[in-house]
Amino acid sequence: MKLLIVAVGHRMPAWVDAGFQEYVKRMPREAAIALIEVKAEPRSEETSSTRIMDAEAKRISAAIPKGAIKVVLDERGRMMTTRDVAARFSGWQMEGRDVAFVIGGADGLAPSVKRDADVMWSLSALTLPHGLVRVVLAEQLYRTFSLLRNHPYHRE
Repeated sequence: MKLLIVAVGHRMPAWVDAGFQEYVKRMPREAAIALIEVKAEPRSEETSSTRIMDAEAKRISAAIPKGAIKVVLDERGRMMTTRDVAARFSGWQMEGRDVAFVIGGADGLAPSVKRDADVMWSLSALTLPHGLVRVVLAEQLYRTFSLLRNHPYHRE
């Protein structure tokens, strides 16, 4: 099982890269995280946010391998506990499919990306900066695998 984080944007602040990499290096080999940065669509006064999201949607779609489970991160998605996420991961591991987590850009995600999602997951009801979402997501993936392995990192 490969875990892919497909995120619009690049050149994150150093603290984002450091936090993200901290959790990536902790992941077990069989659940390695790969980051795929998708180029953000250039903004101009003439370009509508719908056009921006549609252009980014094409890049996102091209970055996700066929057959991968698509998990879209969106504040309107389903709130889940770590145990909920662990239960889903356990099932996904049995399926043996890759899982792609999609993080949108400044304008959000096109309706087509959300419509094609297998899961819409909300990390918070708050709107979070996209760089921070990378760090929080990586930590939650590490926490999920720690829980599945009965590692003491996750406590209740």
